[in-house]
Amino acid sequence: MEEFSLMTILAVFEEMFGRGLFWTMVVVALAITAAWVYVLVRDRSLSMRKFLLAQLSMPLGGIAAVWFVLLITNSGLRDIGGPIDVIVLLGVFAAGAVGFAILVYVVQSLVRGRAADS
Repeated sequence: MEEFSLMTILAVFEEMFGRGLFWTMVVVALAITAAWVYVLVRDRSLSMRKFLLAQLSMPLGGIAAVWFVLLITNSGLRDIGGPIDVIVLLGVFAAGAVGFAILVYVVQSLVRGRAADS
């Protein structure tokens, strides 16, 4: 591979997850991000209580992300071939953990509203 571009990355992800699932995940991620921005603008601050609960949920999101990728790619932990595989799985874990924390924060904010901040 002589050239590394955004189109190459998109092609790899579409091949790995399938075109429909990949773009569905992109749309869901954008929707959650938009909801998070809405909550931040609406509340004008972060609630530390909601933020703490979101952080405590991060390991669940990371584990779910790794499990999802292993399930979709029809692989297992026994198929890890070297350091790059471990780095990729750690990246998947981190992305899943952060994404799930944002989701938990947004859901708490939309369900409880601003009054629960104090």
